[in-house]
Amino acid sequence: MIIHVVGRGETLWQIANRYAVPMNSIIQTNALPDPNKLLVGQALVIPKPGTTHVVKYGETLWAIAQRYGVTIQSIVQASQLTNPNLLYPGTTLFIPAITHTVHPGEALWQIASRYGTSVQAIVSENQITNPNLIYPGLKLVIPRAKPAIEVNAYSYQTPEAAAQSINEIGPLLTYFSPFAYLIAEDGSLQPVKDDASIQASVANRVVPMMSVTNFTSSHAGSNVAHTILATPEIREKVLTNIVTVMDRKGYKGLNIDFENVLPADRELYNQFLQMAVDRLHPKGYFVSTALAPKVGPTQAGLLYEAHDYEAHGRIADFVVLMTYEWGYRLGPPQAISPINQMRRVVEYALTVMPADKIFLGFQIYARDWKIPHVKGQEAETFSPQEAIRRAIKYGANIQYDTTAQSPFFRYVDETGQAHEVWFEDARSAQAKFDMVKDYNLRGVSYWALGYPYPQNWALLRDNFTIKKS
Repeated sequence: MIIHVVGRGETLWQIANRYAVPMNSIIQTNALPDPNKLLVGQALVIPKPGTTHVVKYGETLWAIAQRYGVTIQSIVQASQLTNPNLLYPGTTLFIPAITHTVHPGEALWQIASRYGTSVQAIVSENQITNPNLIYPGLKLVIPRAKPAIEVNAYSYQTPEAAAQSINEIGPLLTYFSPFAYLIAEDGSLQPVKDDASIQASVANRVVPMMSVTNFTSSHAGSNVAHTILATPEIREKVLTNIVTVMDRKGYKGLNIDFENVLPADRELYNQFLQMAVDRLHPKGYFVSTALAPKVGPTQAGLLYEAHDYEAHGRIADFVVLMTYEWGYRLGPPQAISPINQMRRVVEYALTVMPADKIFLGFQIYARDWKIPHVKGQEAETFSPQEAIRRAIKYGANIQYDTTAQSPFFRYVDETGQAHEVWFEDARSAQAKFDMVKDYNLRGVSYWALGYPYPQNWALLRDNFTIKKS
């Protein structure tokens, strides 16, 4: 797929003609709210076979062409390079798809074997309805090998909405985590209405993962965590209650999200995690944790100090890095998930745990702050799709922060109030997917379903093969 950034005066008709794709395919892939109103700076996913490559220092066109199995000229033409001899680091090239013209007597299995792919991959890529009916002269797009990752998604939607989300994107999920069973100081668990989402998960071959937490939107949970972690009887009660729910509901794994744990309780938290593994592994269940976004072992702050990356990486089956919320709803406007900050977190994590235990956290919502920002004033949270609708309504141009790899815009509402909106688009999603590839991470974990973001799902499918249990 190609990512195209709308220029001044461009129309959808012109863009579709440029890439030789139907207008309707662009409209559907991006769920455009008004195809007649494109924004300057708006990123569009163009559903065209092929891939993109960002030039690295020292790379040549010859080396890139060899890597992807295409000719230099095809890259020059597809990327519309005016001077192929001037190739700068950071330049995005479009790598055309590999195509094969069917010869008389050829079968799909022979073609798949020749290119090191599968019959099913060719069938899916070319939308072939009957694999036995291919004919000489037919041009087939040969899919390139894609890295295989796992994908988790949290949700705090209503039971019906959560089930609908899973039914819509089930093929792109490995795990689903209803958020969350709240642990009380006496070790009891506040029930979650999760039956419908668990049923939908099983129907879509998605592994249901139980999520437990110690905090709410209005309580930090520090005292609750201390009482649980420091009291052996309550620790045991919590684990017994968790196992009971997992056995009864059909959960296959556990995600522990203890936040705002007192620094003095760091070792107690590690011990609790080991106890959970010791209880759950013999039953065939896995254990994961959610970790605050630390950039070093001694990072200060209630959110960070009790989260021991080395211990969690050693004890748990995998961890979810909560690489979001720099643009906090009660703080000043900024990118919610700036790629430069996310990279610092991942690079620290990799010093104390293997890449195949790390899920990159990916938030899929937008925020609208009133400006100038007043301390304590809360930003409005909504979907990336709503961000585009709002930009269209107020005639805003989309800007892009290249350091944070995040889009934003400003507008003035009907009352004269100025606003600043940070959101996610195709470019920011691709930047995160590239980071998963660069560091060979286990996968991606979304926070949270319920915010429409069709570009993300199209690009996720294009970048990766999603592992299923």
